[in-house]
Amino acid sequence: MSEVKALGIPDGLEGERVDAALARLLGFSRTQAAQLAADGEVTLDGKVVGKSDRVSAEQWLEVRMPERVGPRVAEVRPQLVEGLRIVHDDSEIVVVDKPAGVAAHPSVGWDGPDVVSGLAAAGYRISTSGAPERQGIVQRLDVGTSGLMVVAKSERAYTVLKQAFRDRAVDKTYHALVQGLPDPVVGTIEAPIGRHPGHDYKFAVMQSGRPSVTHYELLEAFRSMSLLTIHLETGRTHQIRVHFAALHRPLVGDPLYGSDPTVAKRLGLDRQWLHATELGFTHPGSGEWVTFESPYPADLARALEIARAG
Repeated sequence: MSEVKALGIPDGLEGERVDAALARLLGFSRTQAAQLAADGEVTLDGKVVGKSDRVSAEQWLEVRMPERVGPRVAEVRPQLVEGLRIVHDDSEIVVVDKPAGVAAHPSVGWDGPDVVSGLAAAGYRISTSGAPERQGIVQRLDVGTSGLMVVAKSERAYTVLKQAFRDRAVDKTYHALVQGLPDPVVGTIEAPIGRHPGHDYKFAVMQSGRPSVTHYELLEAFRSMSLLTIHLETGRTHQIRVHFAALHRPLVGDPLYGSDPTVAKRLGLDRQWLHATELGFTHPGSGEWVTFESPYPADLARALEIARAG
């Protein structure tokens, strides 16, 4: 017997496609959600809708769920992660320096290494709070971004750190190499970010997006590039990449957001030049402010030398 689920649309899904909203609300893959819509099993406020129709906050989706359909859940499979460096470890937290090419946690559709599986393989026991595949994860970095992440080991640490990130009480500092020179060279970007209407994995500045704030300052200028220090006030997916693309100053090595691939090739880069260099927060156990730093990995340091040489 099929089951009908009624799902209210929260503010955070305003403007999303039906398949994207369903996937997030039900824990399904985007393909499964799209198939339900294609089969005529989805209504929005009583009207049958297709996968690409848009939802609004406070509307209701109703989905008739065939018995065969169920969410795909990513599994944590302990796997040693090459290059994953432990910066700090105590009874409450573990701070890691994540290499590029590594995800924060397992996810459907990602077959590569991830921080959670790497910690499990190394014998670390982390918080059981959060979704099964992302237990202990209080922040994430893009797969192509390297640098510092904090992972909660205790349940108290998970609760305290999640609240600190929500309250914007965490100092997150990044360095990024962008094409051209931002004008002004010190500034703040305040522009809402939402899912790109025509691209599944891309985000964009859009009026219906979530408030997003990025502060930046020029560190060093080169002939056709600029090295910036960046402080995030909010933590939206792809925030730095989206905001600087909107300024027509995309990150070097980031073709998804419009960078020139010939520049990355000249610098020997196969990913965006973006590194989480510093992370500061109130320690959930001691209550003291702690700060951790990460040096540039070899590929970014080498690219910077080439940029300096002109």
